[in-house]
Amino acid sequence: MENSHDVTQLLLKWNEGSNEALDELMPLVFRELQRIAHRYLQRERESHTLQTTALVNEAFLKLIDQSRTNWQNRAHFFGVAAQAMRRILVDHARNQMAEKRGAGAEKISIDAGLIDISDEKATNLIELDAALKKLAELEPTRSRLVELRYFGGLSVAETAEVLGISEATVVRQWRVARAWLYQEIQG
Repeated sequence: MENSHDVTQLLLKWNEGSNEALDELMPLVFRELQRIAHRYLQRERESHTLQTTALVNEAFLKLIDQSRTNWQNRAHFFGVAAQAMRRILVDHARNQMAEKRGAGAEKISIDAGLIDISDEKATNLIELDAALKKLAELEPTRSRLVELRYFGGLSVAETAEVLGISEATVVRQWRVARAWLYQEIQG
Protein backbone atom coordinates (compact mmCIF):
# COMPACT_ATOMS: atom_id res chain seq x y z
CA MET A 1 0.00 0.00 0.00
CA GLU A 2 1.25 3.43 -0.87
CA ASN A 3 1.92 5.98 1.83
CA SER A 4 -1.31 6.47 3.74
CA HIS A 5 -0.49 10.18 3.98
CA ASP A 6 -0.58 10.40 0.14
CA VAL A 7 -3.93 8.61 0.06
CA THR A 8 -5.33 10.91 2.73
CA GLN A 9 -4.13 14.00 0.85
CA LEU A 10 -5.73 12.77 -2.38
CA LEU A 11 -8.99 12.04 -0.54
CA LEU A 12 -9.02 15.57 0.85
CA LYS A 13 -8.42 16.99 -2.64
CA TRP A 14 -11.19 14.76 -3.98
CA ASN A 15 -13.47 16.18 -1.26
CA GLU A 16 -12.74 19.60 -2.73
CA GLY A 17 -13.90 18.39 -6.15
CA SER A 18 -10.61 17.55 -7.84
CA ASN A 19 -11.15 14.90 -10.51
CA GLU A 20 -7.37 14.74 -10.99
CA ALA A 21 -7.06 13.63 -7.37
CA LEU A 22 -9.57 10.85 -8.05
CA ASP A 23 -7.55 9.74 -11.07
CA GLU A 24 -4.39 9.58 -8.93
CA LEU A 25 -6.23 7.90 -6.06
CA MET A 26 -7.68 4.99 -8.03
CA PRO A 27 -4.43 3.12 -8.72
CA LEU A 28 -3.22 3.75 -5.16
CA VAL A 29 -6.28 2.16 -3.51
CA PHE A 30 -7.17 -0.48 -6.10
CA ARG A 31 -4.94 -3.24 -4.66
CA GLU A 32 -6.25 -2.69 -1.14
CA LEU A 33 -9.84 -2.74 -2.42
CA GLN A 34 -9.04 -6.01 -4.19
CA ARG A 35 -7.67 -7.44 -0.94
CA ILE A 36 -10.87 -6.49 0.90
CA ALA A 37 -13.03 -7.92 -1.90
CA HIS A 38 -10.98 -11.11 -1.99
CA ARG A 39 -11.42 -11.47 1.76
CA TYR A 40 -15.18 -11.15 1.39
CA LEU A 41 -15.37 -13.60 -1.50
CA GLN A 42 -13.30 -16.22 0.34
CA ARG A 43 -16.25 -16.53 2.73
CA GLU A 44 -18.65 -17.10 -0.16
CA ARG A 45 -19.52 -20.33 -1.89
CA GLU A 46 -17.19 -21.51 -4.66
CA SER A 47 -19.81 -21.00 -7.35
CA HIS A 48 -20.35 -17.34 -6.44
CA THR A 49 -20.95 -15.38 -9.63
CA LEU A 50 -19.25 -12.16 -8.52
CA GLN A 51 -15.53 -11.97 -9.14
CA THR A 52 -13.09 -9.88 -7.09
CA THR A 53 -12.63 -7.21 -9.76
CA ALA A 54 -16.38 -6.93 -10.37
CA LEU A 55 -17.00 -6.45 -6.65
CA VAL A 56 -14.28 -3.78 -6.48
CA ASN A 57 -15.71 -1.99 -9.51
CA GLU A 58 -19.26 -2.01 -8.15
CA ALA A 59 -18.06 -0.76 -4.77
CA PHE A 60 -15.92 1.94 -6.37
CA LEU A 61 -18.90 3.17 -8.38
CA LYS A 62 -20.86 3.47 -5.15
CA LEU A 63 -17.98 5.35 -3.53
CA ILE A 64 -17.76 7.81 -6.42
CA ASP A 65 -21.49 8.48 -6.06
CA GLN A 66 -20.97 9.40 -2.40
CA SER A 67 -20.64 13.11 -3.10
CA ARG A 68 -21.73 14.03 0.43
CA THR A 69 -19.06 11.94 2.11
CA ASN A 70 -16.37 14.04 3.74
CA TRP A 71 -13.41 11.67 3.51
CA GLN A 72 -11.33 11.97 6.65
CA ASN A 73 -8.44 9.65 5.83
CA ARG A 74 -7.40 6.36 4.28
CA ALA A 75 -8.95 4.24 7.02
CA HIS A 76 -12.30 6.03 6.70
CA PHE A 77 -12.29 5.45 2.94
CA PHE A 78 -11.58 1.73 3.27
CA GLY A 79 -14.17 1.40 6.02
CA VAL A 80 -16.85 2.88 3.76
CA ALA A 81 -15.60 0.72 0.87
CA ALA A 82 -15.93 -2.42 3.00
CA GLN A 83 -19.46 -1.41 3.95
CA ALA A 84 -20.35 -0.90 0.27
CA MET A 85 -18.97 -4.35 -0.59
CA ARG A 86 -20.95 -5.94 2.22
CA ARG A 87 -24.16 -4.35 0.94
CA ILE A 88 -23.44 -5.52 -2.60
CA LEU A 89 -22.88 -9.09 -1.42
CA VAL A 90 -25.96 -9.08 0.81
CA ASP A 91 -28.11 -7.81 -2.07
CA HIS A 92 -26.58 -10.47 -4.30
CA ALA A 93 -27.31 -13.19 -1.70
CA ARG A 94 -30.90 -11.99 -1.31
CA ASN A 95 -31.40 -12.07 -5.06
CA GLN A 96 -29.95 -15.60 -5.21
CA MET A 97 -32.26 -16.78 -2.43
CA ALA A 98 -35.26 -15.13 -4.14
CA GLU A 99 -34.41 -16.89 -7.40
CA LYS A 100 -34.12 -20.20 -5.61
CA ARG A 101 -37.55 -19.66 -4.10
CA GLY A 102 -39.05 -19.16 -7.54
CA ALA A 103 -39.04 -15.41 -8.15
CA GLY A 104 -39.76 -15.04 -11.85
CA ALA A 105 -39.36 -18.75 -12.52
CA GLU A 106 -41.58 -20.94 -14.64
CA LYS A 107 -43.73 -23.41 -12.75
CA ILE A 108 -42.70 -27.02 -13.24
CA SER A 109 -44.05 -30.25 -11.92
CA ILE A 110 -42.43 -31.92 -8.93
CA ASP A 111 -41.31 -34.74 -11.18
CA ALA A 112 -39.46 -32.38 -13.54
CA GLY A 113 -36.56 -32.15 -11.14
CA LEU A 114 -35.48 -31.33 -7.66
CA ILE A 115 -33.47 -28.23 -6.93
CA ASP A 116 -31.12 -27.99 -3.99
CA ILE A 117 -32.21 -24.70 -2.47
CA SER A 118 -29.90 -24.87 0.51
CA ASP A 119 -27.27 -22.16 0.24
CA GLU A 120 -25.81 -21.99 3.71
CA LYS A 121 -23.32 -19.23 3.02
CA ALA A 122 -25.88 -16.89 1.44
CA THR A 123 -28.22 -17.54 4.35
CA ASN A 124 -25.43 -16.92 6.87
CA LEU A 125 -24.53 -13.62 5.20
CA ILE A 126 -28.17 -12.52 5.28
CA GLU A 127 -28.46 -13.54 8.95
CA LEU A 128 -25.26 -11.67 9.79
CA ASP A 129 -26.54 -8.60 7.96
CA ALA A 130 -29.83 -8.72 9.89
CA ALA A 131 -27.96 -9.09 13.18
CA LEU A 132 -25.66 -6.17 12.28
CA LYS A 133 -28.67 -4.00 11.47
CA LYS A 134 -30.17 -4.85 14.85
CA LEU A 135 -26.85 -4.12 16.54
CA ALA A 136 -26.68 -0.79 14.68
CA GLU A 137 -30.03 0.19 16.21
CA LEU A 138 -28.86 -0.73 19.71
CA GLU A 139 -25.15 0.12 19.55
CA PRO A 140 -24.17 1.98 16.34
CA THR A 141 -20.49 2.24 17.28
CA ARG A 142 -20.19 -1.50 17.85
CA SER A 143 -21.90 -2.23 14.55
CA ARG A 144 -19.54 0.11 12.72
CA LEU A 145 -16.60 -1.46 14.54
CA VAL A 146 -17.60 -4.92 13.25
CA GLU A 147 -17.87 -3.58 9.70
CA LEU A 148 -14.44 -2.00 9.91
CA ARG A 149 -12.67 -4.94 11.56
CA TYR A 150 -14.42 -7.98 10.09
CA PHE A 151 -15.43 -6.78 6.66
CA GLY A 152 -12.92 -4.00 6.08
CA GLY A 153 -9.96 -5.84 7.51
CA LEU A 154 -8.82 -2.70 9.34
CA SER A 155 -6.35 -3.07 12.17
CA VAL A 156 -7.18 -2.13 15.75
CA ALA A 157 -5.24 1.12 15.31
CA GLU A 158 -6.99 2.02 12.04
CA THR A 159 -10.40 1.22 13.53
CA ALA A 160 -9.63 3.38 16.55
CA GLU A 161 -8.64 6.22 14.23
CA VAL A 162 -11.83 6.01 12.15
CA LEU A 163 -14.11 5.78 15.19
CA GLY A 164 -12.19 8.30 17.27
CA ILE A 165 -11.77 5.96 20.23
CA SER A 166 -8.78 4.35 21.95
CA GLU A 167 -7.28 1.08 20.80
CA ALA A 168 -8.12 -0.51 24.16
CA THR A 169 -11.76 0.46 23.66
CA VAL A 170 -11.70 -1.09 20.18
CA VAL A 171 -10.40 -4.38 21.62
CA ARG A 172 -13.06 -4.41 24.38
CA GLN A 173 -15.92 -3.39 22.08
CA TRP A 174 -14.80 -5.93 19.45
CA ARG A 175 -15.03 -8.71 22.02
CA VAL A 176 -18.48 -7.58 23.17
CA ALA A 177 -19.81 -7.11 19.63
CA ARG A 178 -18.64 -10.56 18.51
CA ALA A 179 -20.25 -12.18 21.55
CA TRP A 180 -23.50 -10.29 20.96
CA LEU A 181 -23.57 -11.24 17.27
CA TYR A 182 -22.86 -14.88 18.05
CA GLN A 183 -25.72 -14.94 20.55
CA GLU A 184 -28.07 -13.16 18.14
CA ILE A 185 -27.34 -15.45 15.22
CA GLN A 186 -27.38 -18.67 17.26
CA GLY A 187 -30.66 -17.68 18.89
